Formats: sequence, structure tokens, C-alpha cells
Amino acid sequence: MAYLLDGYTLMHEHITIDLSKVKGDMDCRLDCFEETVKELKELYGLGVRNIVDVTNMGMGRNPEYVSRVEALTGIHILQSTGFYKEPFLPQFVFEDSVEQLAKLMTKEITEGFQDTGIRADLIGEIGTSKGKMEPMEKKVFDAAILSAKQTGKPIYTHTTLGTYALEQVDYFLDRGLSPRQIVIGHIDLSKDLSYIMKVLEKGVYVGFDTVGKDNYFPDGKRVEFLLELEHRKLQKQVVLSMDLTRKTHLKYKGGIGYAHLFDKFLPMLRSAGMSETSLQQMLVENPKEIFR
Repeated sequence: MAYLLDGYTLMHEHITIDLSKVKGDMDCRLDCFEETVKELKELYGLGVRNIVDVTNMGMGRNPEYVSRVEALTGIHILQSTGFYKEPFLPQFVFEDSVEQLAKLMTKEITEGFQDTGIRADLIGEIGTSKGKMEPMEKKVFDAAILSAKQTGKPIYTHTTLGTYALEQVDYFLDRGLSPRQIVIGHIDLSKDLSYIMKVLEKGVYVGFDTVGKDNYFPDGKRVEFLLELEHRKLQKQVVLSMDLTRKTHLKYKGGIGYAHLFDKFLPMLRSAGMSETSLQQMLVENPKEIFR
């Protein structure tokens, strides 16, 4: 059974990831072990006790690497099973059946990753392309639904720039998943508060999980949106994270670093008037509810 330690939880991160082959950019190979450990020790000092690592098959997942980081930092890291999106899917996703893929996900949850003894605590991040669901992405969603029903684990999704979020939700709900089992990722990148509220009306959780990526959407607007959601008492369905995936996202390369959410973003929310109760809700209580 998944569990969370008392403290803050970052709900969508990557401790190590490798998308460099597809993207043709070595910056997308996040494999700087010592620098990652250093930054996570800083996070521990800021009260972070859990990180959800949504790196899965086809994204350069390395469970033993993550386990070593966990041991050195004291932060509990929950790892994932599943498959990402086009064009990052392993070849066997195209060849295997939905049932075979679901069986593999379930095995990684119940028995562990190969012979490591390390088990997955969630299914994610499974994704859709910009404004659409490709056929192989549909296969992954179908397999994830089967495994989620068998194991009771939550599913964390990727939406490309916040698109296709409502369709993702309806796809899950039409096939019998509980909305409380679903976290829709990157909803902040939709840049559309009314759209976000339509997704929240379905009862699912959503991730404001690209905090600090001002090149996509400025943090000031994230603050504005989150204050309005708090006003509407919807903060009980929101989780926070940063989704760091590149070497240049880390401090040693001049990036914002894993502590940005706590050093910069939370002070912005507090200065704008958000209550400590709401911050605790998004960073402590909601993650606990998702992994209850």
C-alpha cells in the first residue's frame, strides 16, 4: 500500500529522466545524481517529505537510481508504472495487447520492477498529444484503466499544454473509474480558468504542476488562478509541483531548482492573500487523500 510521510508532497516530478534521443537534446537527460541529491536535501530542510516521480517506461526510468536518491535524502519517493505518450512509447506498446500492457503495469505495482523489489505506487504519467488522443495513447489509457481497477492505484496524466483534459476525464469516468482516482496533469498550461473549472466540476484532481516554467505560463497568472479557485473552495482538488526534466532546470546549471516552489512561489501566494490552510490542503492533505 502506498503511504505518505507527514510533510509537503510534490506531486509531479522526475528524479531522473531521459527524453534526449527523441528530442535530440542531451539537456533532456536528467542524470546529475550528486546535484539532485544536494537539491533534495535542501527540500527536506524546507519540509518536503514526499515526491511523486512520474517517470515511466520509455522515459528513461531507473528505479534503483531513484531508490539511492531516496536513501541519501530522507525524502520518500513514490515511483510509477505505465507509458508516456507519442513519440516516446516503447516498441512493445505497439505490439502487445491492452491486456498484456495492463498485466505488466499490475505486476510492477504488486511485485515490483523486474527483480529490484521496488514497487510502483501509481500509474503515470500517461499522456495525450496536443488536442487529441493518438491510437497508441488510447491503448495505454485502456491498459491503465484495467490496471487501476485491479489495484486501486491512482492515475496521473499528462496533457499537452493543458489540452484534451476534459476528454481525458470523460474517457476515465465513462469506463468506471472514480474521479478521486484521477489526477489531470499540467492543467495550468491550458491558460484558461473557465476550462480548468469545467474539469474540476467532474470531481477529479488537477495538477498546477509546472510552477516556475514562466516561458509557458507566468507564475503570476498561476497565483491569480489559484486564488480564484480558493475563493470557489476548489483548492481541495488541486496539487502542486514543478515538473523539472532538464539539467538546466537545476541550480548548478542556473535553473530555478527543486526549491523554487517553496522559495519563490509560496511567498507569492501568501503575499496575494492565500491562506495557510489552503497551502496545506494542496501540498499535504490532497496528496494524502489521493494515496489513501
